[in-house]
Amino acid sequence: MLSKLNPGLLKVMILIIAIPLLAICVYGLSRFNPDSPYWSSPELAQLQYPVLTGMYMGMIPFFFALYQALKFLGYMSRDEASSEKAIKAVGKIKYCAVAIGIVYVLELPFLYRLMAVDDAPAILIGAFIIAGSAMVFIFSAALQRNLKYPEV
Repeated sequence: MLSKLNPGLLKVMILIIAIPLLAICVYGLSRFNPDSPYWSSPELAQLQYPVLTGMYMGMIPFFFALYQALKFLGYMSRDEASSEKAIKAVGKIKYCAVAIGIVYVLELPFLYRLMAVDDAPAILIGAFIIAGSAMVFIFSAALQRNLKYPEV
């Protein structure tokens, strides 16, 4: 099944995901300017740095997972998808998914307070990120198991 996928196309898709998110991370700093009118209310001012910290703490394992996915696709294109290096790359993606989920579970109280003050769908966004992390964890665990034990 893995040989039917085009690794080059998947690498392009990863870059299509990574580049806009990196731009949002860089541009997002201006949104969190303490002098911005958005953060002028005292309730929002208290949430500024916890929300920003949580977002960027979640991005670190996310970009590391994208890097590991690119490495795995490189192994796939060289027909080394079942190698120990490829299995380790998938395992690192699995741990990154857990790390992202933990960061956003810890971020949920701040997102709840943000939602209460700003009427933003912050809890829903956090829940989608946690659910997405859980799906990536399950998929990467299954892929890792199938790469390790292809006959089972």
